[in-house]
Amino acid sequence: MRDLIGAEWRKVWTGRAGWVVAAAAVLMCVMADAGFVQQDADKNPGGGSTAEITSTLVQGWFMVELAAAVVALLAVTREFGNGAISRSVLLSGGRGRLLTAKLLAVVGSGAVFALAAGALAAVSPCLFLAGHDRQPEWTATTTWTLLGVMLTIVVGAVWGALLGLLIRQQVASILVLLVSTWLVGEGLLRLVPAIGRLTIDEAMASVYRGGNENLLPIPWALLVLAVWIGAGTVVARTLFLRRDLP
Repeated sequence: MRDLIGAEWRKVWTGRAGWVVAAAAVLMCVMADAGFVQQDADKNPGGGSTAEITSTLVQGWFMVELAAAVVALLAVTREFGNGAISRSVLLSGGRGRLLTAKLLAVVGSGAVFALAAGALAAVSPCLFLAGHDRQPEWTATTTWTLLGVMLTIVVGAVWGALLGLLIRQQVASILVLLVSTWLVGEGLLRLVPAIGRLTIDEAMASVYRGGNENLLPIPWALLVLAVWIGAGTVVARTLFLRRDLP
């Protein structure tokens, strides 16, 4: 099983697309943090407490979650697209073993993204506030925000892989992921908050303290995430074991 997981791990990092997506996510986070600092400087020209902006700068790194999800999705759908999935099943000893190895490799890749984003998020307040002659003020809220960002990145990677297993087609999977992330959750939260807060993306926003008053409390948001991932895993496993492979 260890060799099988290692093989799936190498597949996650194969190709340039994943690295391009990761670089784009880092660039987006840097640009967002630069904007947050400038907005805060305009709002508080005299300086003052930096506790709020410190947490905001850390929170800005939640966008790495989308990169982790896309990389996991690409790793899964690539094999369906080129027909290699059937050979992988034969070499792995069964569909169940292969699925388990894929999900474990995806969790590992999500953890790598989370650790990298966590490190960058932790130092970003020092780097961005230094240009304005201000010092970050690290609080318990900042710590919980950082942990929430890292957790959602791992969850996002798993969710991306599950979407890939369910849809199988690469372009369609990416479109579903992007639309659900940028439009569906946010739109439902504005129009029907009682339903929107139950989407996986808004549950993630609760965990990294997105700030919207309509979001769920963090304990309930964690439960919603567990339900989404659990249900997605059951459905993906059922379809993977029963549907014909290309």
